[in-house]
Amino acid sequence: MYRDGTRIIVSPSAPLRRGDRVIVKTRSGEMMLRELKRKTAKTLELKSLNPEGPDSMLAAEEDVLWVARIVWASQ
Repeated sequence: MYRDGTRIIVSPSAPLRRGDRVIVKTRSGEMMLRELKRKTAKTLELKSLNPEGPDSMLAAEEDVLWVARIVWASQ
């Protein structure tokens, strides 16, 4: 989806909606670019942008440090 050198702009304050592309930073330090499948008070379900990659389910309070919506990308 994104190539080396692609610049992205994120908005931590933008509301998250199903289908948004997001960046997630986990408490373990991992950064992930994913599509938001579903967000509840307890979980964050993420779809891999790589068709061969696995989807993810994270515990919102335990696993996620922050999440921000991608609002622009240079392609």
